[in-house]
Amino acid sequence: MSDTLPQCPSCSGVYTYDLEGLLNCPECGHVWSKPEVSSDDAFVVRDSVGNILGDGDTVVVIKDLKVKGASAPVKIGTKIKGIRLVNADHDIDCTIPGFGKMGLKSEFVKKA
Repeated sequence: MSDTLPQCPSCSGVYTYDLEGLLNCPECGHVWSKPEVSSDDAFVVRDSVGNILGDGDTVVVIKDLKVKGASAPVKIGTKIKGIRLVNADHDIDCTIPGFGKMGLKSEFVKKA
């Protein structure tokens, strides 16, 4: 029941546990071996609905976002093309039309 263990691949249950080197799901009874974790798998960015984002994806803003120093917010529904994922205090570097280069958190966008 740790947030470091993966979800069940069968039912997507979050209450997996480790028992004698195997991962177990108490919800559906599925048992599987631990996956090998590589450095590429360690950094995964998901949007507000859980879709995995990648470099170059197009996303849509899901709520109005206030921007310091700007007279208007980034409006809901603004489409942002060609995002770049970063491992920093924000998840996405992008260029927003009418605002310029900006960093966004992935919780405020969804994949288009």
